[in-house]
Amino acid sequence: MSQAETTPIRAAGLLLMVPGNPPEFLLMEHPHRLDFPKGHLETGEGDLEGALREMEEETGIHRDQVRVDPSFRHEVRYRVPSHRFGPGPRDKILVMFLGWLDARPEVVSTEHHGHRWVPWNPPHRIQAQTIDEVLAAVERHMGGQLSLEAP
Repeated sequence: MSQAETTPIRAAGLLLMVPGNPPEFLLMEHPHRLDFPKGHLETGEGDLEGALREMEEETGIHRDQVRVDPSFRHEVRYRVPSHRFGPGPRDKILVMFLGWLDARPEVVSTEHHGHRWVPWNPPHRIQAQTIDEVLAAVERHMGGQLSLEAP
């Protein structure tokens, strides 16, 4: 097995939050699932840079609109079918960051069927593999008290 076949696939994304009562977070609508704005890293790209690029590409939200929480970074590791990257399943590492927006921006996506703003109401049961784990990590990070106002 080559090194490329054993090296994990890397992806990064942002959990985008808006203040409110309750705060809300953005999920992108795929044909049969919801997901964060996220995607695979390009060659030589760092995790945060890739997360911001993917967010801009998938939502039309400019990185200057987002305040990234410098103390939150969460990794999720899981197996994926690797038809895009060669034969057999591969490990994937998803690095997620937490970003705050002042208010709901216009979301313009040409890559997805739509989007939705989801009220913060833990415990979340949306998708166990990545979404629920990341949301639980954010809840722990915020000490169980997600502020109604952005930090």
